[in-house]
Amino acid sequence: MSTRERSQAAPKALPGAGVVIGLLVFSAFVMILNETIMSVALPVLIVDLDIAARTAQWLTSGFLLTMAVVIPMSGSLLQRFPVRAIFIASMSSFCAGTLISALAPGFAVLLAGRIVQACGTAVMVPLLMTTVMKLIPAERRGQTMGTISIVIAVAPAVGPTLSGVILGSLDWRWMFWIVLPIAVLALVAGVVWLRVADEREQPTRIDPVSVPLSAIAFAGLVFGLSELGASGSAGATVPAWVPLCVGAAAMGLFGARQLRLQREDRAFLDLRPFTHRRFSVSVALVVIGFTGLFGAIIMVPLYVQDVLGKSALVAGLTSLPGGLLMGLAGPLVGRAYDRHGARRLVVPGSILLFGSLCGFATMSARTPIWELVALQTVMMLGLSTMFTPLMTDALSALPDRLYSHGSAIMTTLQQVAGAAGTALFVTVMTTASASGGAPDMPGVHAAFVTAALIGAVAVVLAFFTATRPLPAGGTPTH
Repeated sequence: MSTRERSQAAPKALPGAGVVIGLLVFSAFVMILNETIMSVALPVLIVDLDIAARTAQWLTSGFLLTMAVVIPMSGSLLQRFPVRAIFIASMSSFCAGTLISALAPGFAVLLAGRIVQACGTAVMVPLLMTTVMKLIPAERRGQTMGTISIVIAVAPAVGPTLSGVILGSLDWRWMFWIVLPIAVLALVAGVVWLRVADEREQPTRIDPVSVPLSAIAFAGLVFGLSELGASGSAGATVPAWVPLCVGAAAMGLFGARQLRLQREDRAFLDLRPFTHRRFSVSVALVVIGFTGLFGAIIMVPLYVQDVLGKSALVAGLTSLPGGLLMGLAGPLVGRAYDRHGARRLVVPGSILLFGSLCGFATMSARTPIWELVALQTVMMLGLSTMFTPLMTDALSALPDRLYSHGSAIMTTLQQVAGAAGTALFVTVMTTASASGGAPDMPGVHAAFVTAALIGAVAVVLAFFTATRPLPAGGTPTH
């Protein structure tokens, strides 16, 4: 069948799909913005709440970790409940968490509010990605996923800018008071307008053993990583190897149980997407990209404020040009993927990512701020040419019945990568610091060298991505 014939035979987008996806994109953007909105505020919160840097970073890592624990449930939830019900529950949880955070009198309540926020955010991205795969025909998915990349990658990048602008003249609680009415507006809009004709598969029971296993696995690995920098010091609450070993053991048991359950189509998180080579390679690169992204998001504000001595507003504004460029590039990259496939975009994107991370590693206490902005912009451009083709290629390789589980796997690993990247780079910075753990040039330099080494792996792996997009109506390949 010719390309033209396949295009003519391909299904057209369902009526109302644009409204549904637009609402989900807007809601997800508002929610994911809060993943990184705390990064610029950490120096302010350390002083205001009288907490250590390692404690403060859990306001970001805890948010990401909670998402990593909750997201695996989304595959089963999307099979059991309609889109509208999941959306309302998700936005309601996010609104409640935002209110708790705004009213928080101290660190414990603030962290609790962030966790409640994360519970709502966790389901939104798998919901969005699965809905796109079901409503949008194959030949237009790249363009639509380019728009989604604005949510997944640009929102975390814009978070520090918004935080810096707010902290320039207002108390840190306004980071939540400003977001709250926008979130409530999105919730009301969803209640009124969100209508999707769901064709759900026969739901499977949520496995009561898999839920705690996944929570222990992800929590243990990320908590253990964050404790590495405190091992042997007064700040270490437990030897780092304990949670790392517990998390690794739980992860092994979780994987083994899913493999057994999926033989009967009862898996809590079906792992069969990994049998598709396109999916596996793309997800590996997305994980590397998010590790670098969140490492930069957490380290750059500390570098700008504690090493260069600039304000929180300046720290936030440094990420704005890159975030805007990524937003503009997303749909264009999506169209390019629809025509040329993943490799022609991912290879140059990974090289830009690696080059920018190497540039970060060469910065000093005398680096001009324009150079930092330029490096961040190059990094965002590289990531924008990676994320859209990788996410589209990964999910397009799967059969319809695995869309929800594939999107859950990808989103889970994104959050694990973000949480691990945040914990890893803070740990490296703390360990290499010449001032006893406080952010300084030696610590920041060591963290960015680590990020550059991770970026080098992305360049190598990029050459294993697919050379052509899957045709409309095509059969997924391994």
